[in-house]
Amino acid sequence: MNKVNVTWERLKNGPYWTYLFLGIQIIIYILMELTGLKKGIMNGSENVSILMNFGAITKYSIIVNHQYWRFVTPIFVHIGFFHLLLNSLSLYFVGRILEPLIGHWRYVIVYLLSGILGNLLSFGFGSDYSISAGASTSIFGIFAAFIVLGRIYPNHPAIQHLSRNMALLIAMNLIMNIFSTGVDMLGHIGGAIGGVLLMIMVGTPNNPYVYKHKIKLSNRLLSLVGFIGLVIFCLYKGFSY
Repeated sequence: MNKVNVTWERLKNGPYWTYLFLGIQIIIYILMELTGLKKGIMNGSENVSILMNFGAITKYSIIVNHQYWRFVTPIFVHIGFFHLLLNSLSLYFVGRILEPLIGHWRYVIVYLLSGILGNLLSFGFGSDYSISAGASTSIFGIFAAFIVLGRIYPNHPAIQHLSRNMALLIAMNLIMNIFSTGVDMLGHIGGAIGGVLLMIMVGTPNNPYVYKHKIKLSNRLLSLVGFIGLVIFCLYKGFSY
């Protein structure tokens, strides 16, 4: 009975949302490739029509077709195997740390809403003709969440180490984005901004393994207002096309 309880506690406290998100994006990638093969197309996940059928986003699909669900679905759609591999590895290694640290529901909020804000920023200020997809908007959000945790727990050496590494990782990625074609830099920036605002907004649980430090309610409210304001501004810019 004790072994059963221990196993259950590990499952309950484990990063099961991270594994679920990983599973969804891998399954979608496989389905895209199989769809391509049925149509006689190699690398179906790189075909524009297949990408659109599985949830990638363009300005046209939002403005003309009113397919607002596309602000969410690109988080789980990837363009090619290496795009999937890079994002899956990032999600696996970082998500497995962050989810148990801040709790499941906070993690889901930060991950999904960061991705949505990244897609909104790309929609509002990106190219009129580009097609966007990938979990990197959400992944930049969970990278940025560690920067906030570094400020919340200034005396915790492990969190401080992670915070510095994630800040460096964001900076390096954004610099590389400048010299890379076909990369949605605006989506990455939006995801990172979302990660900061949302991490402040949801706060942290009472955790006996870290030094307790609470975020002021006023800072949480300001972050919520800032997040909503950015969403509205991005929608306004996008629809003023």
